[in-house]
Amino acid sequence: MYVLIGGAGMMGLNLAETLLQTGHTVALIDTAPAACQHAREKIGVMAFEGSAVSTTVLMEAGIRKADAVIAALRDDALNLAMVTLAKHYGVPQIVVRMSDRDFAEPYQLAGATHIISTTDLAITRILNAIEYPQVDAMMHFEQDQIEVLKLSIPQECYLVGRTLAEVARDPRFPAGTLIIGYQAHPHEDLTIPNGSTVLERGSTILAVTKPHLVRHMIDFLGMCR
Repeated sequence: MYVLIGGAGMMGLNLAETLLQTGHTVALIDTAPAACQHAREKIGVMAFEGSAVSTTVLMEAGIRKADAVIAALRDDALNLAMVTLAKHYGVPQIVVRMSDRDFAEPYQLAGATHIISTTDLAITRILNAIEYPQVDAMMHFEQDQIEVLKLSIPQECYLVGRTLAEVARDPRFPAGTLIIGYQAHPHEDLTIPNGSTVLERGSTILAVTKPHLVRHMIDFLGMCR
């Protein structure tokens, strides 16, 4: 995909580098010459010096052929303008970074397909770290109706050596929870498990569950300790 990013700050540069590594063609727009030079020389992406809400600069950067636009400017008002222009030029995927929650509805009306609240993400991560320190990572989906947990299997655990089918049959395993990912060792790829997958000592699982079952899942693994 051709991805056009507005803003070459820390977020924009990190996004550009990650997208480039995953095989996408990436271009950045920023008013700072030094940031554009860094993007070209250190990251290896195209960088256009100028305003990301200038139609001239956007056209030069190839917005008409962009498969996705990411508005990652520091100011919500500028991001809103970029979203509006991206919608005008028919970009199918428009992602915006939101700082002020008051912009949520304007972003939707302007045509943003994905709104990422940096404040909400930070607050959620901090709360999860405090409330669920046993969870390696946690994501919320469908307006917090579904939780995806990344959990490590303790070194000393009676589940080690058991198949997922056996784990699911354990009466203490939270009903309605599914294990959808498995990583035997940190250096190995995450795989999609099945009932015959055997849990190894120190492995990692991805589990999908309901919010009210998160504590039950943690307690279930906590019995292994």
